[in-house]
Amino acid sequence: MFTRIEDFAAEWTSESELTASVLDALTDESLEQEVIEGRRTLGQIAWHLVRSLHYMASLGLVFDAPSGDEEAPDSAVHIASEYRRISKDLLQAVQAQWNDETLRESVMIYDEAWQNGSSLRFTIMHQSHHRGQMTVLMRQAGLRLPDVYGPTYDTWIEKEMAPLL
Repeated sequence: MFTRIEDFAAEWTSESELTASVLDALTDESLEQEVIEGRRTLGQIAWHLVRSLHYMASLGLVFDAPSGDEEAPDSAVHIASEYRRISKDLLQAVQAQWNDETLRESVMIYDEAWQNGSSLRFTIMHQSHHRGQMTVLMRQAGLRLPDVYGPTYDTWIEKEMAPLL
């Protein structure tokens, strides 16, 4: 749980940059990549990640929703661009509309009381969860993965180092 806006802002800035780097690596063709037939595609997961940031508005924050509807766009550039915009808007809304005391306030979500600071933590964890799903599908689609929390296999090879097994 976050107890200080400043701490959330620092972590959000770092985490959203990592997510943006993953979204930047997508191609229009890769958006159709599925794990198995009938499940979410890479594009649907990416768009869900973008749209889910606006769910924070249900916690009393006011900022613009992503442009478009629930159906995933067929443009990887649009998805990445909307992510950048809405992640910036979310941070600005938290900084302008909440304070450290607001983070301790609770809101009912699905019949449970959630403190705002916990909801912000969950938002970051939710984003990380879907980044992980996306990187698996990206590898299956033949895309070059960006370094997220450390170097990828490809980065090790490019540096002429033996990848860790």
